[in-house]
Amino acid sequence: MRQRWSRQTILDAAVELLSGSERDESFSMRKLAAELGTDSSSLYRHFRNRTELMLAIVDHVLVQAMHGYRRQGPWRARLVDLILRSWDAYAALPQLAKDASHYPGSGPGSQLVIEETLQALSDAGVPEELIPEWNDRLLTLSVSLISAHAARQSSGPAEQQRRRETFQVITLGADPADFPALAHYGRRIHPVGFTRESFLATMDLVLDAVPARPVPA
Repeated sequence: MRQRWSRQTILDAAVELLSGSERDESFSMRKLAAELGTDSSSLYRHFRNRTELMLAIVDHVLVQAMHGYRRQGPWRARLVDLILRSWDAYAALPQLAKDASHYPGSGPGSQLVIEETLQALSDAGVPEELIPEWNDRLLTLSVSLISAHAARQSSGPAEQQRRRETFQVITLGADPADFPALAHYGRRIHPVGFTRESFLATMDLVLDAVPARPVPA
């Protein structure tokens, strides 16, 4: 008799499969079903299609990322905590993270992240009418940077090497007469990509611009 898998078991297996996927390997319902030792029809009892499954996986990852979160401390520290939780959650799942902007989540994990972002902005003293706009800015930028980093990380070694070589051609080979700044800094700049520290540094620039209530002297 064919085993009926629970929604939770399917999502746990999907995360495990994504975390162990080769960088250039695509994720599919067929592969997930094979991982569970069943066929795709077992998955369609819970998810109508791949998009619905991916939305659920993203939300499942966010729920796990938010485990243990507490609304305490200054607003900025809370936002940094939220931002880094998302980064860390996706760090081991580049195949999922590179498509994160296409699958924003559709459940309690997404609701919790948005709720805590809005609460932090409110506690910062951001004017009421500007809070939705700043929520959109923070979430859009963080997801975009995470996706961009993941897309680079999920490519194979050969493709990454080609990108580095192409980048070196346009930087190290720049004519100082035409591109003086590029020629000057060429050896110190690198292809687009982020470490955890540079990601946070970029987000800090945005947090600096949040129209928060001034802290009393």
